[in-house]
Amino acid sequence: MNLPRFYPIFDSADWLDRMLPLGVKLVQLRVKDRSPADTRGEIRRARDLCRATGAILVVNDHWRIALDEGCDWLHLGQEDLDSADLSAIRAGGLRLGVSTHDDAELARALTLRPDYIALGPVWPTILKKMKWHQQGLDKLTEWKARIGHIPLVAIGGLNPDRAPLALAAGADVVSVVTDITLNPDPESRVREWLRVTA
Repeated sequence: MNLPRFYPIFDSADWLDRMLPLGVKLVQLRVKDRSPADTRGEIRRARDLCRATGAILVVNDHWRIALDEGCDWLHLGQEDLDSADLSAIRAGGLRLGVSTHDDAELARALTLRPDYIALGPVWPTILKKMKWHQQGLDKLTEWKARIGHIPLVAIGGLNPDRAPLALAAGADVVSVVTDITLNPDPESRVREWLRVTA
């Protein structure tokens, strides 16, 4: 499967409303700390925005809502895997991306026949505290050799200068959060990302 190479992650549908018109074709909605009704509303709006622009929406974590709302893709972290009903997810036709950080997590992810595998943080990240400081480019090359045809997503500390390095090391897709959301001109930054990943 060929996924778009640029994969931003946003915490609200408002971001998608701003960024999808620029040409973003693969996006994750990561809604945290919202009420169930708000979360469902955000996912529903993001779904409709992506359908209108032909983009792929990946819903982070909220697999029940993703199923209920007819979404196509889901992303689960390792902790999310512990509580998710994977048989229901697959029966519902959701495509699945899984986060990995070490050999044990990769082995677990591969048993799920995922539609992509994410490795991070490739570089140090400010997004969240992790016990993994920095995976590095060599780990991307190693992971890609091990997973073969499954798309590999690089995440963590990426910027437009580092993206080509990650792609050259074996990543199929580069994912980013704060490099866009904390940028003083997010739209210009997204255009730059689209240029370097075209």
